[in-house]
Amino acid sequence: MLGPIVNTITIIICSLTGCFILKRIPERFEDHIKKACGLAIIFVGIKGAFDNENIVLLIISMLTGAVIGEAINIDKWMKKLGDWAEQKLGMSNSGNNRFTKGFVAASILFCTGSMAIVGSIQSGLLGNHEILYAKSILDGFISIVFAASMGIGVAFSAVPVFLYQGGIVLASQTVSIWLTPEIIREMSAVGSLIIVGIGFNFLEVKEIKVANLIPAIFIPLIWLSLYSLIN
Repeated sequence: MLGPIVNTITIIICSLTGCFILKRIPERFEDHIKKACGLAIIFVGIKGAFDNENIVLLIISMLTGAVIGEAINIDKWMKKLGDWAEQKLGMSNSGNNRFTKGFVAASILFCTGSMAIVGSIQSGLLGNHEILYAKSILDGFISIVFAASMGIGVAFSAVPVFLYQGGIVLASQTVSIWLTPEIIREMSAVGSLIIVGIGFNFLEVKEIKVANLIPAIFIPLIWLSLYSLIN
């Protein structure tokens, strides 16, 4: 669990740095920073999605995941969680749900990337934390920028990040026999494509309920595992 712990602590420290030290960034800089982050996120997501080698499975995963996510309405529950934390901290009057937006956007970005999946699996299976250490550095820089523009909600994204990555670490030890390189590659590609949606949200092109796409990440695991059993 060392990798997830380091990642979690890094996000908290860097978010607090951005929130309290760089919070006085002028609004015009804040807007341009968000747009720059959006473009960078789209690039990272597309680059990771190109690792896919089964386009049919990618499409099926996205469609199936969208249906499941919309049925559960993960986006609504994540926003409720953010609103609840916002009220408990006495920040409900901060305006425009700034806390919740920061919490939701950062949580999805830090959890759905290929580094989160592959790094957590390597931590669980091999005790190798290098990928999560590298991810911690990237998340740290992003946390500073996000927190400077969206506030303390970004720091609270460390909680789902720890639970998500820690869960993968523990689960990977249990289902290690099923996690073939092909499954890991396809899960990572789907996660990267979902990240593209976050980039579009930052560019304010059209609001995408990215959280409702999260189940898509696990469709390749189910699909390829069943295919392996049948054959």
